[in-house]
Amino acid sequence: MQIISTYRFARISAFKAREVTREIQGRSASDALDLLTFSPKKAAVLVKKTLRSAIANAENNAELKVDSLLVKEAVVGEGPTFKRFRARARGSASPLRKRTSHIRIVLSDDLVPEAPKPRPRRRSKTVSSETRQSKKPKQPAAETGETGVAQTEAKPAPSAETVNETGSGQEKE
Repeated sequence: MQIISTYRFARISAFKAREVTREIQGRSASDALDLLTFSPKKAAVLVKKTLRSAIANAENNAELKVDSLLVKEAVVGEGPTFKRFRARARGSASPLRKRTSHIRIVLSDDLVPEAPKPRPRRRSKTVSSETRQSKKPKQPAAETGETGVAQTEAKPAPSAETVNETGSGQEKE
């Protein structure tokens, strides 16, 4: 059986309230209440109020046990937006949008609570070590010194006899 409770025209934006409802979806009703109790967000207070109403509806109207209830759905939809204006410099005005939302919680006693699934990790865009090795050939050990840097032969500096008036390393004729 499904029990529905709705909080209409809640004075919070739907974007902010959805962050809280995502956390309680799929949990048991008592776990969801505990989570909302210790959440520091304003939306948690409003969602908790709606969840308590849904639990009270289940106990009194449908005569269900609180222990068997599960938050099947927690949805936040956008409500109407109050449009106001704030006075600005030189006689102009800027708009203010005071957003509202509708919070709907559906409890069910049909489903078994599942452990919350962790969010999937985003893959990094770095290349794996295997791909790096296949793209970049290694230098033989004979060419590299102990530091791993390729050794090149140093050219000897030109002697004083071979330097001409211009200072270049050309031989005199």
